[in-house]
Amino acid sequence: MKSSERRKEKTALTFLLVGFIFIILLAVIVLASVTLLILINTGVAEELMKNTINRSLALFLVILGSLVVSAVISFIISGIIINPLTRIVNAMNEVASGNFETRLSFGKHLSKHVTVKNFRDSFNTMAEELSHIEMLRSDFINNFSHEFKTPIVSIAGFAKLLKRGNLTDEQKAEYAGIIEEESLRLSEMATNVLNLTKIESQTILTDITEFNISEQIRGCLLLLEDKWTTKGLDLNLELGEISISANEELLRQVWINLIDNAIKFSDEKGTIGIIASETDDSVTVSVSNTGCRIPPEERDRIFTKFYQIDKSHSAGGNGIGLTVVKQIVLLHNGDISVSENSGMTVFSVSLPKYQL
Repeated sequence: MKSSERRKEKTALTFLLVGFIFIILLAVIVLASVTLLILINTGVAEELMKNTINRSLALFLVILGSLVVSAVISFIISGIIINPLTRIVNAMNEVASGNFETRLSFGKHLSKHVTVKNFRDSFNTMAEELSHIEMLRSDFINNFSHEFKTPIVSIAGFAKLLKRGNLTDEQKAEYAGIIEEESLRLSEMATNVLNLTKIESQTILTDITEFNISEQIRGCLLLLEDKWTTKGLDLNLELGEISISANEELLRQVWINLIDNAIKFSDEKGTIGIIASETDDSVTVSVSNTGCRIPPEERDRIFTKFYQIDKSHSAGGNGIGLTVVKQIVLLHNGDISVSENSGMTVFSVSLPKYQL
């Protein structure tokens, strides 16, 4: 929220509270005045003012009556103020206890006030997002436990077979290959989790050097060559010789994750496109692929930690890669977006050419 909007909301809230106080004082003054007019019109005031004792008694009764009326009015109006505050505190306690289905609501008239409406909407949005995060966290624990356990069981099983002996050379090679593949899979999962933890705690970009980003992307493609050649994918590359000032190791993770995702979700014999372009002060890299499309309603959530579109997990992964990508891009003061163009899913990364 912009500072100007915060000032407007603060001013609106101040006027709301001042309005309540003003209503209380006005009600007390009006009731005291009405009471005094009634006493004067009925002649009671004149009778009470005939001697000093009666005057003192009249003054005492007026003060006492005003205090009683003020107390009653204050109690009624303070209830109007305290009830919403109590509702807020109770809702916060519910959320703190883990009930993320809690939603905040106020009366029809109070909800019309812009500050109250914004507070209600912000609280409900927060509770909804916490609910999603909790659901994703639970899914991640279940899925990650499964993903982590499966290769371990596989490694242990084939290691036992190798240990028993009586195997042909082909079987030994096959089992050793499976053990290697599953070990690399475990290593990748552990690396992603460690990278995410490290990047989330990093607030300052370090180790900035100038390098050829096009050459870096080509190197990432070579690292993943086995994957895209196995699926028979065509590569459509438009990589001019572009230099950038950034953290080379972190950006390598961005391209590896995006290209690996493009390979993973492409159809057999599909196409992957990588386009790099530049302006005087920025660099844009687009990674696109044919195949599995991302529904528009899912696009804002794919960068959320542990979130996976493929609920069956048939494509592999653990919902961390794109979160790592976004954190790195933001750390470089850049931006990442996803769109669809001519049947292709396109991830676009925009980065400043030089880090200030």
